[in-house]
This record gives sequence, C-alpha cells and structure tokens, in this order.
Amino acid sequence: MQTRLLSTSEIEKLLSMKDIIDILDKTFQGMGNGTVINPTKGTLDLGESNPFPPYHADINSMPAYVGWVDAAGIKWAGGWLKNPEKGLPYVSAMIMMVNPQNGMFTGVLDGTIITNLRTGAQTAVALKYLCGGKKSLSVGLYGAGVQGRTQTRAISELFDIETLKVYDLYPEAALKFAEEMKDYVSGDIIITDKPEEAADSDVVITVTHAKDKFFKKEWFRPGSILFPMGSYQECDEEALLSADRIVVDHIGQCLHRGALKELGEQGRITKKDIYATLGELAAGKKNIEISEQERILCIPIGTGAMDIAVSAVALQKAEEQGLGGSYDFTA
Repeated sequence: MQTRLLSTSEIEKLLSMKDIIDILDKTFQGMGNGTVINPTKGTLDLGESNPFPPYHADINSMPAYVGWVDAAGIKWAGGWLKNPEKGLPYVSAMIMMVNPQNGMFTGVLDGTIITNLRTGAQTAVALKYLCGGKKSLSVGLYGAGVQGRTQTRAISELFDIETLKVYDLYPEAALKFAEEMKDYVSGDIIITDKPEEAADSDVVITVTHAKDKFFKKEWFRPGSILFPMGSYQECDEEALLSADRIVVDHIGQCLHRGALKELGEQGRITKKDIYATLGELAAGKKNIEISEQERILCIPIGTGAMDIAVSAVALQKAEEQGLGGSYDFTA
C-alpha cells in the first residue's frame, strides 16, 4: 500500500537521456501497434485564453495506459506565463501512477523534469524515422531556454550536430546556452542576429512561448524538417500549409492544439492531410523518405503516454535501487 515519491533530483539520477529516448521509441511503437491508450488532453483555462481567473495560465490533464510497461497514470501539467519574471519555472507538473490491475497508486513523481526531458527526446525519436539513416545534420533552434537544451541533448544522442544555429530574443540567453551546450555539439554553435538565419538548416525547431506567428513561409526551405514545438502558433499559416507532408504524434490533439489549432478549427488542415503518425512510422506501418525538394512538418505535441512510460521505468529503477520516499495514503 506504499506509494513511492520521486523528486526532480532522484529522477535525474535514475534516467539518462538515452534511457528516455529508448522508452519513448518503445512507446511510439506501442501507439502504432494499438497497445497504448491515450485520450486527448483536457484543459483547465486559468486565464491563458480568458480574462478570468487572471493567472495567465492553463493546466492539462493527460491520462494514459502503456501496454509494454503495463502502467497507467495521469500527468497534471501546465504553463504559467508570468512565472519566469517571478523567478519560478514556466512549467509546473506532477504525475500520479496507478497499478491498472487493482487501482492502487504506485507513485507520485515530479512531472516538470520528465516533461522537459521527454519533449526533447520526442524530437530525437522522430528524427530517427525521418532522416533515413543520416548520421549527422545541421540544426536551427529558436529558443535558448530549458526546452532548447533538452532538444539539443536528445538529438546529440542519435546524431552528430554539424552546426547548431540559435536565435533567441535575448542574446545573453543565447550566449549562456552556447557555453552550456558546447559539449553536446560536434560542430559550431552559431548565435544568429536575424531569425531567418537559423532556418537555413536540415532540422528547424521552434521552442518558444511566441504567439505572433514569427516563422515565415520563405524560411521553410525544401529538404528541411520543421518542428513547431511551442504551445502556441509560432509559424504563420502559409508556412504550415506549404508542407509537403505532415507527421504528428496524436492526430486528435494536433488538430486542436499548438501549431495546427487555427488551421484545424478552420478546416484548412484535416485528418486526411496527415501523412503519418510517429506511431505508424515506429511500428513500420508507414515509412518516409525525405527528398531534397520536400518540406516535412513534424509536430510531436506531447502525449501523456510518454510521461507515463518514463514514470513507470523510473519507479521500477527506484524500487531496485531503494531510491525515493514512500507514503501510505490509506493509513
């Protein structure tokens, strides 16, 4: 009846980025094979889109069952836009795990570190199936924050990063990023003065809080893969519509959230416009070969299944190593 409790530092001791990439790869395969159950997110608006309450935040409930680890749970995670100026993290998250066989709660974990790490790992796993065996690539990155760091760390596990071009509204943030990430990049880290300069790369990733659709169609060059990872629409409509193929992690979510939200609600991008899910690619049900003339839009918006799978493995390792606290909530 004991529920194991795991903090940020304990999770970091238990799982490497390589571990998380492997976990996500297996979970994407499960999504493709039908052994993962992942409902769409539910959202509580705390002033992100409406004037009341005035907290400039929203929080999502993200339940899932993952067959290969036989685990179920829910992540409660949100973003508070005003937090950084208060010295608090933008993302706040907790994960509750349950034994699906008997309903006993097996773990409560900090969800912020898992969210950050698995978001970076999603891109790396996607590139494994999109890059056709390439061993090295150039990356353009918009946003030199926490997510920019985990994206870089994860990609470097599977690829040599020949060049990493970074654009951030705050040059000092980009400089700090370059210093911290230099050991993960085999080539040069270039801080760009103009945002369009970062787009001249094999892989382009936007991980910002922007809502102004700053990424333009003319920046989306043939032969590149664009990952709009922000919670809001960072790319203008024409850039998104210019994609030759669209790959997503979860069709239901991606048509109503993030980059495709407006186009999905307008009916300008629908389910029939989605070439494949990452689950289908991972399970071998579809494949994709990138041509030098095609623009690929890939949107792994994030699913509870990834958080639950990572949490399940973390709990297994914690039990083996005797790490973390415990509490009997039934006492």
